[in-house]
Amino acid sequence: MKRIFDPVHHFIELSAAEARLLDIPAMQRLRRLRQLGLAFYAFPSAEHSRFGHALGALAMGTRVFDQLARSGQEFFGGEADIAYQRRLVRAALLLHDVGHGPFSHACEAVLGVRHELRTEAIVFLDEVRASVVDLGVDPYDVLQLIIGSTETRYPALREIVSGPNLDADRMDYLLRDAYFTGVANGRYDSDQLVASLRLLERDGKIVLGIDGRGVVALESFVLARYMMFASVYFHHTTRMFERILQDTLRELWPQPRALDAIEEFLRWDDFRVLNELRDSPSVTARALRERIKLYALAAEFNAERDLRSYEHCERALRERFGDDNVWADEQSQVLHRIPLGVADTPNVFVITPGGVADAREASDLIAKLTGKAYWRKLFVRRDTVDVAQARRICREVGQRGVTQTSS
Repeated sequence: MKRIFDPVHHFIELSAAEARLLDIPAMQRLRRLRQLGLAFYAFPSAEHSRFGHALGALAMGTRVFDQLARSGQEFFGGEADIAYQRRLVRAALLLHDVGHGPFSHACEAVLGVRHELRTEAIVFLDEVRASVVDLGVDPYDVLQLIIGSTETRYPALREIVSGPNLDADRMDYLLRDAYFTGVANGRYDSDQLVASLRLLERDGKIVLGIDGRGVVALESFVLARYMMFASVYFHHTTRMFERILQDTLRELWPQPRALDAIEEFLRWDDFRVLNELRDSPSVTARALRERIKLYALAAEFNAERDLRSYEHCERALRERFGDDNVWADEQSQVLHRIPLGVADTPNVFVITPGGVADAREASDLIAKLTGKAYWRKLFVRRDTVDVAQARRICREVGQRGVTQTSS
């Protein structure tokens, strides 16, 4: 047994086989991938890694699984089945981020390959596969949980690993990101939320739900997600430098298909990218090295459902300064899981005295947050645009919109 101390979950215990899995190069590489990408430009202490998050997700997922096994033994096939599923969910959570590239989503946008596909290739590398088998689980079972396959034999575990609402991945990163950014908005009542989790059968399928006494904890979890996206994940400084990074990566990788081979892909991490840019003369590389803001925020529209003001402002900026000098940043695609019940994603079910209810029926707060919201930001180039004028244009457009609405 190996014990690792973590600032969020304190001591995390690993079996000897799990410790050996951590030691393989594909897992050690996660130490060199920042969990929050370029967020350290806005939050200087946000230097934590995906390696730490993998351990945290394992810790949180184990708490969730143990609670479900205690409260829902009828959903398992005995002690041997419980033991296998516990090993399986822990393996999947340790490996769930192994397919990420340098700076994660910025890398995906340039290389054009989703990290889930990389994960599949990595899990079946000889060394990784052997380490998974050494854990006493089937690598194919592990992969299905990580990619969220509907064909998995363990749908409840899929929700814990890669579900849209109550997955251990999200449960850990909210607490972890809040801790390392110093932002309190990501904190929620994890003890009460985990203690309230239950397995339910709905339409012949086993799903994750909560006991009615956990509704307040669920509300705190939903609010934490919402607030962290608004204050950290979509912070304008982070978004701006991610745009600069994408331009830099296109210069660094003029032939992105050269990284298709998984062995070559695994040679890259955040540290190597920054080292390659150390002597680059390009404007974007220098901006990353020296934190030079190439763009200025002209206006932002946070969690709005009505996009008319944003569209009017964008049009006015483009007409005044030209398309090449205006950058419109939008995050609605990222928000398809935020908050609960968006689009076709499964909602959370709550056990109430009157029976099983949708979380939106059990909580007015969750009902009000449900639906698609849009985060939009408008940037202009600092070297070619009068920033004060751009901001004034957006204010005037906004004021006209308010006047028209009130009339």
